[in-house]
Amino acid sequence: QVQLVESGGGLVQAGGSLRLSCVASGRTFRRYAMGWFRQAPTKSREFVAAITWSDGSTTYADSAKGRFTISTDNAKNTVYLHMNSLKPEDTAVYYCAASGRGMTSGYEYWGRGTQVTVSS
Repeated sequence: QVQLVESGGGLVQAGGSLRLSCVASGRTFRRYAMGWFRQAPTKSREFVAAITWSDGSTTYADSAKGRFTISTDNAKNTVYLHMNSLKPEDTAVYYCAASGRGMTSGYEYWGRGTQVTVSS
């Protein structure tokens, strides 16, 4: 089992920045790739970014490239999503997830989410 707890969401003006955190725990969580997803009202959940604990490999959705950065602090068992140049369309609940089958699929553990609201 892997437990994930997100934090860091909030209200920010367009053009601003936020850093989301996800603390992971559980006996085997370092075997998993870690991803951030988001879900806006009336929309499906979408992939944002992912990273591996082992070598720090990353991948991003096109909407995140150039504005968002995913990183880990292995000593703190934490995954971060640094979000810059935020836009109103980034408003969503952001979820942290863990996958045992690579960075782009197989996400089986999920946090409860943290709300990000970007005002225009």
